[in-house]
Amino acid sequence: MSSIVQRLSDLLAVPWATRPFAPVMRGRASILVLHRLADPDRGIVGLDPRVLRRALEFLRRERYPVVSLERIFRGLAGEEPPLDRAVAFTLDDGTIDQADVAAPIFAEFDYPATIFVITDFLDGKSWCWWHRVEYMFESTRRRQFSVQLGGDELAYHLDEAGARPRLARHFMERCKRVSEAEKLQGVERLAAAAEVELPERPPARYAPMSWDALRAWEARGITFGPHSLTHPVLSRTDDAQSEREIAGSWARLSAEASRPVPIFCYPNGHTGRDFGPREVSTLRQLGLRGAVTNWPHNWVSAGGFRSSPDAPFAVPRIDFGADHRGFVHSVSGVWRTKHMVRTHIEMSRAELALAAQEARRQGPPSSARAGSGAV
Repeated sequence: MSSIVQRLSDLLAVPWATRPFAPVMRGRASILVLHRLADPDRGIVGLDPRVLRRALEFLRRERYPVVSLERIFRGLAGEEPPLDRAVAFTLDDGTIDQADVAAPIFAEFDYPATIFVITDFLDGKSWCWWHRVEYMFESTRRRQFSVQLGGDELAYHLDEAGARPRLARHFMERCKRVSEAEKLQGVERLAAAAEVELPERPPARYAPMSWDALRAWEARGITFGPHSLTHPVLSRTDDAQSEREIAGSWARLSAEASRPVPIFCYPNGHTGRDFGPREVSTLRQLGLRGAVTNWPHNWVSAGGFRSSPDAPFAVPRIDFGADHRGFVHSVSGVWRTKHMVRTHIEMSRAELALAAQEARRQGPPSSARAGSGAV
């Protein structure tokens, strides 16, 4: 059965097979998010650039409108006509591979993309905290150690093959659940426990793009938006830091870029967990027109965008995915169709369960009760 499902899934990635799903994307747009692009010379593991190039070829061949993030926002707000099946690309953080690998591919197709940058990272003031964690788990010679984080003692055993990346991810996820101050202290404790001395500047695979590169690509159609100063989970910061992270990154980007995009990207970006009314208020005061999230992964429509005054400050994106099939299913309407069918089935089951519950509460029909006593 699984092989049949796999073949069907593969078939639905063939261009002609996706066309019947176009109507379910009417009035909807896909805002895609990518992170790292593979760059073997620097030791960067990420999306194979050939997968990105193949995706752009698919969009061109199938005549999808590939537009800027700002064009999506204008269409959703009613300032310009909405575009059916429109696709916008975004990339987070401002790592060097986004400038040296991703940007040239978008330029090759003359397609826009928006890169959200961590401004202290580009300034060379620090390197990304999760990269530091990854580096320490990979570099330590200790076979086991423990770290205090958020009042818990986290014990790590690195003997098992392949354990290091998994354990690094575990520590990162735990870091996202504590205050920003405790997270930073935890990272320092990790360095001590793992007996790893961190370089002052990030190794090549963790390096940021330069401001000069940013300006060069801006001149060729790539746009840039603010992604905080240091990439904390904003809901885990105090009021002063939350405001500083947002306002500071916007001011710094505005000083370096010619046309900064007035749309913020929340670090981590889980709706209902990583940001809230406090952050939305700051964005409004700065005059930014909206913000994008990383969760839930969903398509955007004018109805959703205009559903409340805060909706433009929590616009969902869809992860690009790891392969071509997943990408095609996202933008073509295949996944949305699956979601609609699944939702309909779940609602039908719920209605049947309620009907059965009501029937049990009322008991058997009166005719059945009367007949049951006959001899």
